[in-house]
Amino acid sequence: MSFDGIVTRAVTDDLKKTIVSGRIAKIHQPFPTDLMLTVRANGKNHSLFLSVNPSFSRFHLTNIKFDNPQEPPMFCMVLRKHLEGSILESIKQDGLERVITFSFKGRNELGDVSYKKLIVELMGRHSNIIFMDKENDVILDSIKHISPSLSQYRTVLPGQQYKEPPHMDKLNPLDMDEDSLLKKLDFNKGKMDQQLRDTFSGLSPQVIKEILHRAKFTNRDTLPPAFINVLKPVQNNDYSPFVITDAAKDAFSVIPLDHLDGERTYFDNVHDMLDRYFVDKAERDRVKQRAHDLERFLRNEYQKNKKKITKLEKTLKDADKAQKQQKYGELLTAHMHLVSTGQKELVVVDYYDPEQNELTIPLNPHKSASDNAQQFFKKYHKLKNSIAFVKEQLASAESEMFYLDTLIQQVEIATTRDLDDIREELENGGYLKKKVQKKKKKKPGKPSVERYVSSEGIDLYVGKNNKQNEYLTTRLARQDDTWLHTKDIPGSHVIIRHQDFSEQTLLEAANLAAYFSKSRMSGQVPVDYTLIRHVKKPNGAKPGYVTYDNQTTLFVNPDQDLVRQLANNAQQ
Repeated sequence: MSFDGIVTRAVTDDLKKTIVSGRIAKIHQPFPTDLMLTVRANGKNHSLFLSVNPSFSRFHLTNIKFDNPQEPPMFCMVLRKHLEGSILESIKQDGLERVITFSFKGRNELGDVSYKKLIVELMGRHSNIIFMDKENDVILDSIKHISPSLSQYRTVLPGQQYKEPPHMDKLNPLDMDEDSLLKKLDFNKGKMDQQLRDTFSGLSPQVIKEILHRAKFTNRDTLPPAFINVLKPVQNNDYSPFVITDAAKDAFSVIPLDHLDGERTYFDNVHDMLDRYFVDKAERDRVKQRAHDLERFLRNEYQKNKKKITKLEKTLKDADKAQKQQKYGELLTAHMHLVSTGQKELVVVDYYDPEQNELTIPLNPHKSASDNAQQFFKKYHKLKNSIAFVKEQLASAESEMFYLDTLIQQVEIATTRDLDDIREELENGGYLKKKVQKKKKKKPGKPSVERYVSSEGIDLYVGKNNKQNEYLTTRLARQDDTWLHTKDIPGSHVIIRHQDFSEQTLLEAANLAAYFSKSRMSGQVPVDYTLIRHVKKPNGAKPGYVTYDNQTTLFVNPDQDLVRQLANNAQQ
């Protein structure tokens, strides 16, 4: 289910009870399309998240913490100037449209009372957050500026008069009863899903499928009751937030959906549901945008090494023919008196063969018998000498492939802040050209490894990239701490920061190692564990590479819910 008008209504209704009349304490803009407003209400700080990400536009309260940029964007500065300290007076949704108006009361620089509005328009790639003066509807700023060259319908720029998004003249489905619904639909026309979508606002394809599923047959007797029944929880503000998981994709809803199959996870409120559904998807989307060039570079380098290994293996296979070249040279030398000028081949008895079979030796007719023999001996020595070099190159290329595969895996699980560490590592390794530093380079701080807490209260640490892995294993961990890593699979280093722990903690740490590895979507992932004293970093090895012994292997199924629980334990 998408963030449709019904979900918008559920969030709005809850926010009215939770944060209206609260005071705006802080404002941050962690990403170009996202805002975070800290609202002090009912003796508690609430984090209101507003996003106009083209793929994941939404708004809700969140428990997720985001890293903020060192210098806030201009839009954030404008909001801080006008809204910090203001009172959130009301939150209004227009019918079931995805346009929400936040109204504020505050004071300007002169101490006079002023009224401002923050309008959140959730319209896919056209989503926007617009800040304006409530009294004259003049735009003060917006998170996205829309110039006349981008839109002929309306301009969204500071100083312009606010104009509402184009109306689709759709009806509010909550205003319908069975009789009025029958008047709006044409049962002879067919394509009832399209009629419902074109006639009513706020209905996502999932809700329309649910209406048709409950109606079974789309006729005048079955469709109206199904329509009213599906929307009844929305009328009564009786929401049941849940996420449903199946093999194809996850979905979420605030009303029952009987037509979907899969495992359902229910939540106490709509905000927790949206946090659960969107946090990983939105983060992956941001990482994907920032890491596109980086991931493409790594995959290209990986494919280069893969092709190199194929060529080296072919060369090594050809090198196995060295003995054959030597045999040709020695047999030709022994039978040189049988060779005539211009002869293309020579058939001799192979006295190296126990059965004394005949062997045909290919000859260059333009060379003498002696020159042909010398050519065979030269090929023999060349192939023999190349074997050691090729094996060395093959080992180097295989090591490089494993290293690149590890980096690709780390990009896949990275957060936006982890990408900087990976890019810095590639620059230091000579893979990428270092960017020119305009400002003085800051002293490198300690890598930010992620902390989790097991069900029995023991700290678990996870490295998400090579820089973090190396710091975690070689500096942070103690000799008697337990170290875990997926067996022969690129993944994160995990540390159990205690000497006395239960099997449950060991399994939870192993789950972290499996989840933050290349096999996170697999089952029965092998995980090695040993004491940190048995983990060594070879001299000259690439960042994050270690060897270990005295290990024990166990098998776990990566569990995302368990990982979230361990993360929540760390925040408590």
